[in-house]
Amino acid sequence: MPTYDYKCENCDHMFEYFQAMSDLPLKKCPECTGKIRRLVSGGSGLIFKGSGFYLTDYAKKNSNDKKTEKPTKTEKKKTVKESTKS
Repeated sequence: MPTYDYKCENCDHMFEYFQAMSDLPLKKCPECTGKIRRLVSGGSGLIFKGSGFYLTDYAKKNSNDKKTEKPTKTEKKKTVKESTKS
């Protein structure tokens, strides 16, 4: 159940109220009984519960890990030329 932010239009009193999403919004300020408005808030962070959510699952891999240590084409050509000179 989310916590909603409310602000009074008369006295500018701001407060939070814990209620179900299906509940109707509050209509009266607890301080002055004036008209209140439900504010749109950012909410809290996303929480994953259960197995299968690991930091490494979506981590960016190092580009150095993908490269193998094979000699390049120019290095291969040099080794071939060197072997013919001997």
